[in-house]
Amino acid sequence: MKFKGRVWKFGKDIDTDRIIPARYLNTSEPAELAKHCMEDEDPVFSSRVKPGDILVAEKNFGCGSSREHAPIAIKACGISCVIAKSFARIFYRNSFNMGLAILESDEAVDATQEGDILEVDMDSGEILNVTRGLRFKARPVPPFMQELIRAGGLIESIKKKGAI
Repeated sequence: MKFKGRVWKFGKDIDTDRIIPARYLNTSEPAELAKHCMEDEDPVFSSRVKPGDILVAEKNFGCGSSREHAPIAIKACGISCVIAKSFARIFYRNSFNMGLAILESDEAVDATQEGDILEVDMDSGEILNVTRGLRFKARPVPPFMQELIRAGGLIESIKKKGAI
């Protein structure tokens, strides 16, 4: 799996309420959640994201409550991949369950600026900053979790295996 897109960069400790504010949790409709993704951090974020763009953040991304709405909103607004120094554990697992690709790489985060173009190879864990000509290696994602991303999430993976 490969992704290429423009970077949107955010800081540390971005909690799930900042990803999708609680006032919008009266729906789980992806298109509606997408309209409000990151709006308290950047009010025009969702209207400027292009399909395939990449979100880059500092440490502890997705901390806070365990709502699945957060990775759904990110994915639905067009973000192909999230790269952070670290993720809150429940967000980490929810992302794979919802089919959102995520990678951890301190070096890539430190050397990437908003607006850079990144190419990400999930299979090898390689991240290329096209804008700056730099290559990084992300922490490995186990193959079974990569398969969840390819399938579109846990439920879709189970459906494809004929278990539902």
